[in-house]
Amino acid sequence: MIDNSQMSLDPQLEKAQLRLKLLQKRNAFFPAEWQEKSDRLCHHLKSSDLYQRSRTILAYISFRQEPDLSFLFTDTNHQWGLPRCVKKQLVWHRYSIGDPLQPGKYGILEPLPDAPILQPEEVDLILVPSVGCDRQGYRLGYGGGFYDRLLSLPQWQSKPTVGILFDFGDLLQLPIASWDKPLQGVCTELGLRQIPSK
Repeated sequence: MIDNSQMSLDPQLEKAQLRLKLLQKRNAFFPAEWQEKSDRLCHHLKSSDLYQRSRTILAYISFRQEPDLSFLFTDTNHQWGLPRCVKKQLVWHRYSIGDPLQPGKYGILEPLPDAPILQPEEVDLILVPSVGCDRQGYRLGYGGGFYDRLLSLPQWQSKPTVGILFDFGDLLQLPIASWDKPLQGVCTELGLRQIPSK
């Protein structure tokens, strides 16, 4: 557990310092350890009711040692969606293993612009890449605000969301800004924890 009690009272500075510490820890994983933890996380997710009840799931392609979800994409009982960054928004495209991907604005692999687009009403579950999460379901992201903007839109607000991260980033409490939206669950290599609704 990382102690963030001695950091600045400025929430944005506090978040930036905490993000840096957590990313340094994640980047220190050896490849075999990273893959083993990722596989365990995927097994926990696959065995959950939330996953089993979902038909169409939004995910991501791992970047800079994020948990690797590619094991899940072999599950043809589910339809997968991946994001593409368009200006300051995420556009979601259908994805099956073998579909072409290309580096986007931030170097992250994403679908081609002409790949079929997924509409919000088709989506049952969103797997949200997270640097950290806390016990209330609040998420520490990368600071770009892409998921904050997405989850604040009316058509996405009712979708179940699960933060995907390694266990060292599952913290007691994060600094919260007024625009932060809690997730409905958090999944790490130790298991999936659903957040009770308030």
